Amino acid sequence: MNFIGNMRILVLVCVMLAATACGSGRPAPAEPSVQDMPEETPVSTFVPSLDITDTTLVVYTTFSASFVEPVVAAFEEATGARVEVVMAGTGALLARLNEEADNPQADVLWGGAMFSVMPEAHLFEDYISVNEPYMLDIHRNVKGPFTLFNTSGRLLVVNTELLAEIGIEITGYEDLLQPGLRGLIAMADPATSGSSFNHLVNQLYAMGNGNPHDGWDYMRAFIDNVDGIMLPGSEDVINSVVDGRFAVGLTFEEAPWSYIEGGAPIDVVYISEGIIATSSAVSVITGAPNRDAARVFVDFVTSFEIQSIMEIELFRRPVRADVHSQGALPSNAELVWLYYDVEYVLDNRDTWLDQFAEIWAEVN
Repeated sequence: MNFIGNMRILVLVCVMLAATACGSGRPAPAEPSVQDMPEETPVSTFVPSLDITDTTLVVYTTFSASFVEPVVAAFEEATGARVEVVMAGTGALLARLNEEADNPQADVLWGGAMFSVMPEAHLFEDYISVNEPYMLDIHRNVKGPFTLFNTSGRLLVVNTELLAEIGIEITGYEDLLQPGLRGLIAMADPATSGSSFNHLVNQLYAMGNGNPHDGWDYMRAFIDNVDGIMLPGSEDVINSVVDGRFAVGLTFEEAPWSYIEGGAPIDVVYISEGIIATSSAVSVITGAPNRDAARVFVDFVTSFEIQSIMEIELFRRPVRADVHSQGALPSNAELVWLYYDVEYVLDNRDTWLDQFAEIWAEVN
């Protein structure tokens, strides 16, 4: 059976077995309260709103190949379109889009936390997906260009063998200050890595007891214990922990699970001091050569089928109200979440990055 056929069967089975939380053994969570949600949920087949057969869609994405490839294959099968994918970090893709603004070479940016993409709103066109009525209230598109695609928590990935060897346990950010971890902490530059910037925000809020301006004493001690090692990007962080070069890495929620399933000696640590949740967007690029196909892609990745398979098989937290926790991820109720104001973070982004860079230069 083809890929999309397998997806439909899995989604339908999990919907029918939701009372037992398919694949998790946990009771299904309570129904969310969503205003104006349609009574009927489109559980079956995704139907493109436009005929885009033989169109070649160019997608810039921050997501990894293990996540992108099955979704793109399903999109191509469902629509008859072809997709060319360019993968890079959020900062690199936004820089590329700015360089290409007068002659756009891509149609969609898929991924990138709202912290990073909102300041670059001029690069994207307003579009309201056909799936907006099904979104959780907190994930509605209120900015115009940004359809939310998934939400994610920050976490730490640890190499269990290396931690056992050095005799260290980690439950949160405070533990990263242990002298035994000096030089064994993997991180990327928050100025170029969206994941790393999200961790900077998370650290400031968590270690400042909710006030990010009170978190800088911790950040100075943390930067000192990193010992001057800055990795090129988010993928390097997870790979270096998997390889045993580092004991712990600052990463995003989705990154470790495929490695864990593959038997890598790693585990995840949900930060005990609290976690900020960040949402990633999917957006149509301003002047996209294939605007219609780009809009169909936005609708596809926010469809019930893709959002369901994303949560069950691909370790992403969905944004739809009708997709419930049925996979490996812990439920929202099991974690400590921190409140933050996105606009406030954006207003302080450059200041915080400059302060981080100054401390980095001072201690290294």
